[in-house]
Amino acid sequence: MQFGKLFLLPVPISESNVNQTIPLYNIEIIKSLKKFIVEDAKTARKFLKLFNFPKIEEAELMILNEHSKKNDLELLLNDLKNGYDVGLMSDAGCPGIADPGADLIKLAHEHLIEVVPLVGPSSIVLSIMASGFNGQNFAFVGYLPIDKLLKSKRLKELEELAYKKEQAQFFIETPYRNDRLFEDIITCLKPKTQVFVGKNIFSSKQLLFSKSVEEWRRVHNLDLHKVPVVFGIFKP
Repeated sequence: MQFGKLFLLPVPISESNVNQTIPLYNIEIIKSLKKFIVEDAKTARKFLKLFNFPKIEEAELMILNEHSKKNDLELLLNDLKNGYDVGLMSDAGCPGIADPGADLIKLAHEHLIEVVPLVGPSSIVLSIMASGFNGQNFAFVGYLPIDKLLKSKRLKELEELAYKKEQAQFFIETPYRNDRLFEDIITCLKPKTQVFVGKNIFSSKQLLFSKSVEEWRRVHNLDLHKVPVVFGIFKP
């Protein structure tokens, strides 16, 4: 029996109109599927509703999140091995980018299952585009350590890479710790180091700015609490 295809289904990253970020082709693919692998069932149903999925109650939703084990991943491949096409859907943006779906995608390749990525929004890619930093040499390093000393050490390591390798560094934080991370950034990095802040990307409250550390120190009332933010640093 021929294996099914694993479609990587991007979803909106803000409250913006679906038509602004998701191509019509994607929506037609989504409507053709019956089986989905998702991080959260409630969030997935919300997106399916946005995509005008015909019968949401008939959609089969299988869960893949940070708590999933290797055995869970193997089971999630069963429908694909039995010839069914399956959609992998993130909670925001593109599957596999800062997302637990990467492990499943890797396993699909190992089983020779075709992986089909679809075009869609990624706050990380949009941040790299908007930063004005080096678009030919950059790294997304995910989350930084929570411990303050370890975090400061990591920030200085990333700053050194930015200066010595001319490599732009991008990272994220759990939304309720954004303000704390921003304070650490402008406290421990060099005054001339460039810092990018991408807040609420592709929403009506979007903020996209690159400034030096010393310039950011003069900015007041920058509220980053409990909103999606991408940070970046680069040399002057």
